[in-house]
Amino acid sequence: MKKAIKKKEVKELIKTVFEQYDLEFSKKDKFELDDNVVLINGESKFFYYEKKLVPTLRFILKNSLLKTITVDMGAVPYAAKGVDMMRPGITEFDEEIEKNEFIVIVDETHKKPIAIGLTLFSGQEIKDMKTGKIVKNIHYVGDNIWNSA
Repeated sequence: MKKAIKKKEVKELIKTVFEQYDLEFSKKDKFELDDNVVLINGESKFFYYEKKLVPTLRFILKNSLLKTITVDMGAVPYAAKGVDMMRPGITEFDEEIEKNEFIVIVDETHKKPIAIGLTLFSGQEIKDMKTGKIVKNIHYVGDNIWNSA
């Protein structure tokens, strides 16, 4: 159920978005909250994950805001169903990734965003790993956040 965000909260939200993602929104924009999804002018732009603001996949499709982890085509159906990403399926990643950083998971053929995840290790640690869970999948194509607007 959508509800308007209070002016004081909008001011804080605008500040947070600018500090974290270097994006500017106006107080004149229409801010709403649908469960944990932030809608700006009717479009889902961000969602809250453990009280942290994260861009939605729909917004990522138009704005490159997060570092990426590329997965092989065999991992794509799993990522698109919300499964966490394991090391063998990862083909490329930014070595500057930090532990507990939000990233976008893209497929290796088309480089299309298919999920948003939270890294469980730093890029340096991932480089030395051969197996194990690397990324916790927190938002993917077709989930409730994707379908919110």
